[in-house]
Amino acid sequence: MSPGFRLTQRVYWEDTDAGGVVYYANYLRFLERARTDWLRSLGLQQERLRHEAGWIFVVAHVDARYLKPARLDDLLDISAEILQLERASVLFGQQVRRGDELLLDAKVRAACVDAQSFKPRRLPPDLTEQLQALLPTPS
Repeated sequence: MSPGFRLTQRVYWEDTDAGGVVYYANYLRFLERARTDWLRSLGLQQERLRHEAGWIFVVAHVDARYLKPARLDDLLDISAEILQLERASVLFGQQVRRGDELLLDAKVRAACVDAQSFKPRRLPPDLTEQLQALLPTPS
């Protein structure tokens, strides 16, 4: 398994504001897509987990630094890696780049909650084991 994930995303008209740059809130959509596609590549389809296992991930906290603007037609590289794994949450490190330029640097905490009550729920042991294998190794 890869310790990180990359998604390539084109910037479309609908992603931009009146100034022709990506609207700040749309970066969150890009980050979500990268995390979702990464989980899907690991065999963790979120809709299936909701129906079969009764739990979902929800974003509990986002810390984002906007460094440079992305513009219409830019080809972006959105990355995701697991920085920290806790009993009921995962801290992701994510970046948005255009080539070698860092445009956005973010940390996103996704909490595991019960799909019905939305109360925090411990990550299932098999998922914890799978995600632990993706943690970066200390250098």
